Amino acid sequence: MADNKTRQRAGSAAVFLDGIQDEHRRADAKAVCDLMSQVTGEPAVMWGNSIVGFGQLHLRYDSGRELDWFLVGFSPRKESTTLYIGDGFDAYDELLGRLGKHSTGKSCLYIKRLSDVDADVLRQLVTRSVAHQRRST
Repeated sequence: MADNKTRQRAGSAAVFLDGIQDEHRRADAKAVCDLMSQVTGEPAVMWGNSIVGFGQLHLRYDSGRELDWFLVGFSPRKESTTLYIGDGFDAYDELLGRLGKHSTGKSCLYIKRLSDVDADVLRQLVTRSVAHQRRST
C-alpha cells in the first residue's frame, strides 16, 4: 500500500503565508488561516509544502488504508485558494447557494478571491464541516 505523500511537517505556516508574492492572495490566505484557527481552536500546521491544516484526524478507509490527515485546511494556489472540506458538500447545498462565486470538487472549495464570497456563510460552512468531522471520529 502506498504511503501518503502529504504529511504534517516542520515549518512555520506563518512564514509560508508571508512568502506568498501576490499581496491579495497573501491577504486572502491570512484571512482564511485566521478563520480556520478560530473555528477549530487549533494552530496552523504545514502539511506538505503548500497546505495549511488545522487539527488532525486518523482516517480508516474500507480498503484498509489508514492515514493521518487534517480536520480542515487550505492552500493558496496560484489560480484560487483551495479549501479542503473533509466531509464533502452533499449536506451544504443551501450554504453553497448563498456563498457567492466559487466552484467545488469532491472535498475542495475553490475561491478566486475572498471578496467574491460571503464571509459569514464561509464561516458557517467551515464550522459545520468541523463539527461533523469531530462527531464522526
